[in-house]
Amino acid sequence: MSTTKPFVIDKWLVYEAFKAVKANAGSAGVDQQSLADFEADLKGNLYKIWNRMSSGSYFPDPVKAVAIPKKNGGERILGVPTVSDRVAQMVVKQAIEPEIESIFLQDSYGYRPGKSALDAVGVTRERCWKYDWVLEFDIKGLFDNIDHDLLQRALRRHIKSDWAMLYIDRWLKAPLQLSDGTRVERTRGTPQGGVVAPATT
Repeated sequence: MSTTKPFVIDKWLVYEAFKAVKANAGSAGVDQQSLADFEADLKGNLYKIWNRMSSGSYFPDPVKAVAIPKKNGGERILGVPTVSDRVAQMVVKQAIEPEIESIFLQDSYGYRPGKSALDAVGVTRERCWKYDWVLEFDIKGLFDNIDHDLLQRALRRHIKSDWAMLYIDRWLKAPLQLSDGTRVERTRGTPQGGVVAPATT
């Protein structure tokens, strides 16, 4: 019986992904497992993630929906994946980031390595001394209405990893679980939150 996995994923990458997730902290997802709970059986949990991702049998849990009030009224939905799903997402992020980082514009700051919101504020401050106008806009419901097919077509132009695309597709389709336990299937849009969720730039 062959023990060859269909996808080659370095076990060390999974461990590095966990360290990054731990550094970011965060709360438990729908399974109520905290980072401390996950770390109590770290070797077993990381092996399980690696084994499932390498074999193609990894499927994410539903994403815990948390309503966050907006300053101007209303609310936005923050998606909280389980710790295991955040680790798996970080594996994919670390695998594809070198491929796609170079295509971002220099003035894109959201969730990019070596850049921060403070960097964006600094550049904005400098430019305020050079220009006497400001252009500000917001796309209403952007994250709620992202077309999955268009997003995946854009990603396929730049991501060569079949396994990364497989799991991104599964994360996009993972249902939202509301506070009352109701699960909402998604055919478009993605909640903000998690490692691979779209970020503002």
